[in-house]
Amino acid sequence: MSIKQKAVKGVVWSVIQNWGSQAVSLIVFLILARLLTPEAFGLVALANVFLAFMQIFTEQGFTKALIQRSKLEPEHLDTAFWSNLVGGVLLTIIGFLGAKYIAGIFAQPKLIPILKCLCFLFFVNSIGHVHKAILSRELAFKIMAIRTLIAIFISGLVGIIMAVAGLGVWSIVSQQMVFESVVVLIMWQAVDWRPSFKFSGQHFRDLFSFGINIIGLKFLKFLNKRSDNLLIGYFLGEVALGYYAIAYRVLQVMTQLLIGTSNQVALPTFSKLQEEPERFRQAFYRVTELTSLVAFPAFVGMATLTPELVVSVFGEQWISSIPVMRVLAFAGIIHSLSYFNTSVFMAMGKPIWKLWLTLFEAIFTLIACLLVVKWGIAAVACAYVISIYLVFPIGLGAINRVIGVPILIYLQQFVTPAIATLIMAAVIFLTKYLLVEAIDAKILLIVGTVIGVITYGLAIQLLNPKLFQYLLELLLMVRSRKKLVK
Repeated sequence: MSIKQKAVKGVVWSVIQNWGSQAVSLIVFLILARLLTPEAFGLVALANVFLAFMQIFTEQGFTKALIQRSKLEPEHLDTAFWSNLVGGVLLTIIGFLGAKYIAGIFAQPKLIPILKCLCFLFFVNSIGHVHKAILSRELAFKIMAIRTLIAIFISGLVGIIMAVAGLGVWSIVSQQMVFESVVVLIMWQAVDWRPSFKFSGQHFRDLFSFGINIIGLKFLKFLNKRSDNLLIGYFLGEVALGYYAIAYRVLQVMTQLLIGTSNQVALPTFSKLQEEPERFRQAFYRVTELTSLVAFPAFVGMATLTPELVVSVFGEQWISSIPVMRVLAFAGIIHSLSYFNTSVFMAMGKPIWKLWLTLFEAIFTLIACLLVVKWGIAAVACAYVISIYLVFPIGLGAINRVIGVPILIYLQQFVTPAIATLIMAAVIFLTKYLLVEAIDAKILLIVGTVIGVITYGLAIQLLNPKLFQYLLELLLMVRSRKKLVK
């Protein structure tokens, strides 16, 4: 099977994984949002800030190093596994002993038992990193899709049952614990490889020379992605963070649905094309264009219909999240344009480039959010969005240096989706203006969504008939996925 066929097959299964898992995850999330308080979500969000920081060091960047290497020896796998395991055990101990201190920083004693429980995920995750790398190298996204769907269903059921039973924040904690445990268990069942009691210093250095840049990159991404949560939790408290966390969770779900599907396949596919620059560029053009065609209207549509979405889906108790969700929708647009940059740098063996870019963005974002946090969660959201837009041109210039992508040619592929999205947004706003007094929020949400989809499709057809025809052919290919994955 050729790289292209494997990539197409991987994309199909990645679509099944992302859309199926996010659909189930979203249903569970909505049910829990109805059953639990902003405080519960805020406490877990605070705990996850600490967990995300510690998780940086559990696998030393070896997972991506294993995926990126063109030649992989058994000693690479054994060395990576035992290094990850030792790191996971040490971080579990550190997390358990340091829970009281971390909770004290935020003046939240309720965090102590939550942190002590969740820190065991460091050990659980550490024994699954190599297996995940093996599946990714083999583009075995069918197995990865199945394990994710099963884990989300089981963990979601546990979380809902506990929430109905009145266990509050522990329903979210248990859901998280069960999900990660099931994922690792299924991967061990799916992959035949088992670690040998071997450790090679030379192979450790091979992986670490690449992985150290990943560690630095993850640390900077933590500052970039979590600094807003950290500052809100510290200065504004867990309730404000709960409102912000709900809005940010919607952004994450949307991003995973619309962008993560292709990105999951991008790194292993790009890595196989690293010695064929022209094919690499064409693959990069195509994946970014297709992503923008879906992401632009989705995020702008969400911004125009945010009040109706929050009231209808989450309930009136989450109205304070509306301005934050509306602002963060525009972060999704820029994410859709730059999401594949990381895969390009990794595939070309230049993680240090992404490291420096993320350093600049992290510092910029941290300072921006710190300056405005006193004005509330909406101000923090605005600062975060503005900062990533200002950094975007720098990343684009770096991509041009690495794979020779002319900036004007790169930007031309976004003209059609951008214009069509603006037309769609104008029609939705007009619809809301005419119907807002006549129908309730739920009906208006449905009507606005349907009209937006139809308008966007017609606009694409009028502006670029060839592109519209290509999309139809692509949809037909996805519908025939059963033939592709046999």
